[in-house]
Amino acid sequence: MKPSDPPTPSSSRAAEWRQVLAEYLGLTVALAILMAVFSLSAQHFFSAITLRTIANQIPSALLVATAMTFVLVIGEIDLSVGSVLALSGAVMGVAMAQWHWPLWASLIAALATGLVCGAFNGLVSIRWRLPSFIVTLGMLEMARGGAHAVTRSQTQYIGSAVGAIADTDILGFSLPFLVAVIIVVVGQLVLSRTVFGRHMVAVGTNQEAVRLSGIDPRPVKLAVFLITGMLVALAAAIDTSRFQSANPNAGLGFELQAIAAVVIGGTSLMGGRGSVVSTFLGVLIIAVLNSGLASVGAKDEMKRLVTGLVIVAAVIVDHYRHRLTKARTV
Repeated sequence: MKPSDPPTPSSSRAAEWRQVLAEYLGLTVALAILMAVFSLSAQHFFSAITLRTIANQIPSALLVATAMTFVLVIGEIDLSVGSVLALSGAVMGVAMAQWHWPLWASLIAALATGLVCGAFNGLVSIRWRLPSFIVTLGMLEMARGGAHAVTRSQTQYIGSAVGAIADTDILGFSLPFLVAVIIVVVGQLVLSRTVFGRHMVAVGTNQEAVRLSGIDPRPVKLAVFLITGMLVALAAAIDTSRFQSANPNAGLGFELQAIAAVVIGGTSLMGGRGSVVSTFLGVLIIAVLNSGLASVGAKDEMKRLVTGLVIVAAVIVDHYRHRLTKARTV
């Protein structure tokens, strides 16, 4: 029997592209089915106004989910994103409402806050080799306490001075949404087309093999946590502008929403595989699901039940997809 020829780089690349396109197609079909179901169940759901409303509501969720994609790809997790969002927004709110700083200076203060929190998560995890689950769980409590301490547990009402960010729109879409889409594109290019992206995937796949090959995984992990802090702080600024206030209770449960969107998008919880574009589709699926359930009059407990079922179904699908991929490579 003639042995089969080894796969060429071009053939393996083509197979990879087919897999990626199949994943995008599956998520797009799921999104289209949801739109169709809710369009038949509720009048005027499928309209330009509804689509624009959904798009303008998801920028902060999209930024946090993009950051969470990077974290999960390297095999880590960040449970502090909701609290860091609250703390960054609190700093921005106090800077404008009480210290009377201009918008640009307050925005820099918020970004710096997110950067410090991300640096803490990364450095502590790396220096003492602690699970990021535990470290970020501690940051969840510290940042939430910091948000209440900075604001004295009172919502900071800023007014129209901060509304310029969210109020600016282009062709009906808000500036934050367009910025979030640009960050999704950049994030996908970083993950799939740069050396740093390949290092992230390698660290999430087998960190020990990366170390033995001469690549230090620590700078990669630290950079991911820094990026996460910055993107979460930017999401905080968007929320602060949208509501024209800073609430110390903002972002409650946001980490679970971000993880849900990333998992629905197909990013592996075990690390080593992920796509920012798929996460974008996951965020859209959750947003359409929530909006559609609200339009048909579903109660909050029913929304949470259905969303939870969708997350579990996505994890089960990911499990079998991983087994199928592994079987093909054996």
